[in-house]
Amino acid sequence: MHDVSRLRRVAFDEFMKPFGATRSQWWVLAYLSRHDGMSQSDLAGMLDLGKAALGGLLDRLESSGFIERNADAVDRRVKRVHLMAKGITLVKVMRHRSQDMSERILQGLDDKQRNTLVAMLLLVKKNLLTINRKES
Repeated sequence: MHDVSRLRRVAFDEFMKPFGATRSQWWVLAYLSRHDGMSQSDLAGMLDLGKAALGGLLDRLESSGFIERNADAVDRRVKRVHLMAKGITLVKVMRHRSQDMSERILQGLDDKQRNTLVAMLLLVKKNLLTINRKES
């Protein structure tokens, strides 16, 4: 599983190279596409990154025009992170390229095999979540 996960990340890095986004950057953008407007602190926690490490990533994404950070309306100390139009466009490209890559990865598997694979991976994920909750 580790090898497959690593090889997929490496392949996706190559797919995204022409767009100038690093793995860390597209990881942040992908998460924001599902949770736009969350606080910088919450984003760091969800991505399991230190606040300083995330701050540097966000600085680069902001200077490239992919995101913007604004003070929270209620608590001015809190910074909310939002995707900009350029970031939304890149996320759409990422999703399209990811779909294309997934089709290439799953080549040779028929629909039944793909459904079985999804079911098995969902079970593994459920088991991992259970393990992580017990150890927390």
